[in-house]
Amino acid sequence: MLIRISLIVVIIAALGAGVLGYLEVTKQIPDLTKQRDDENSAKHQALTELDTTKKTLAKTKTELTQTQGELADTKDQLTKAVATASKQTQRANELNDKLTQATQDRDDAQSKLEAYTVIGLTAEQVNKLNKQYNDSLKAIQAINDEKLVLLRTITRLTNELAKYIEPDQDIKLRADLRGKISVVDPKWEFVVLNVGLDQGVISGGELLVSREGKLVAKVTVRTVEKDRCIANLIPGWDFGQVVEGDDVCPAHPAPAS
Repeated sequence: MLIRISLIVVIIAALGAGVLGYLEVTKQIPDLTKQRDDENSAKHQALTELDTTKKTLAKTKTELTQTQGELADTKDQLTKAVATASKQTQRANELNDKLTQATQDRDDAQSKLEAYTVIGLTAEQVNKLNKQYNDSLKAIQAINDEKLVLLRTITRLTNELAKYIEPDQDIKLRADLRGKISVVDPKWEFVVLNVGLDQGVISGGELLVSREGKLVAKVTVRTVEKDRCIANLIPGWDFGQVVEGDDVCPAHPAPAS
């Protein structure tokens, strides 16, 4: 009988312990579930951030490659511009030497013409000397014209080089450059000027627009042709309405040579 009672007591105790264990586990389930969900959420966030980081890294690598390519192109353009400017300068020096020689020839011909006239040369001889003198004048004019073109080319190349070497430097235009507004488009804020490459206009140069001596606006040259150019109005410099016939002059004139 005692044994049965003992067995019953043991069974009841085991059942009680089981019930208590079950109740304890039941209390821990929400915490364990929350911990599992938090870990899954953190893992998902970490994977998302890793994927974003990989994409950012790939994009940065692509941009770096593109930037390196653009830098190489810029260096090539700079090298070509320097070489072209050097050739043009050399050509200008050669023309200057030819001009000096042609001027000397003209002066010699003039001196001879005057001397021969005094001593009584024949008309044929005088005409021959006169022709030599006129030929010298034409040669000098041709050299001066070519020299002017070369000087303008050198100025343009110098400004092109400055865009790479000193991007913030103002582009200098001929101090004696003068022109007028021939077309105005207020909707797109651009104007057409009656001066171009032949007059020394350079892309990127700035000009002041005035009327009767009063400043009206400031424009930046964008496209240059032989005898005209297109420029955009610069915001903040609109002191009046630009109209056809307004005068223009360099905002940054080059120093006199």
